Amino acid sequence: MDWIILIIAGLFETAFAFCLGKMRGKRGRAYHLWTAGFVGCLAASMWLLAVAVQTLPIGTAYPVWTGIGAVGTVMLGIVCFHERASFARIFFMVTLIASIVGLKMV
Repeated sequence: MDWIILIIAGLFETAFAFCLGKMRGKRGRAYHLWTAGFVGCLAASMWLLAVAVQTLPIGTAYPVWTGIGAVGTVMLGIVCFHERASFARIFFMVTLIASIVGLKMV
């Protein structure tokens, strides 16, 4: 169950990065709504991470959490923000995923 909580925490990390991206260039009400989304996702992500590390080792949980957030943010950047999907970006994203899986296995 704690691994599921950790995965959800990583997804909320991706969500708060997405909100940051959407905040750029916004003014007024739209800016404040994306800011509220950012703060809410940030709080949920941190709280769920804190719950998960009650039983999971911090040396594994934190890198997995940041890895999920990093990979998710890169994927959202490519899909939603039309960032370049170069070979190097994909290659290093795959190596990051392999590293996360390796941490889980050891």
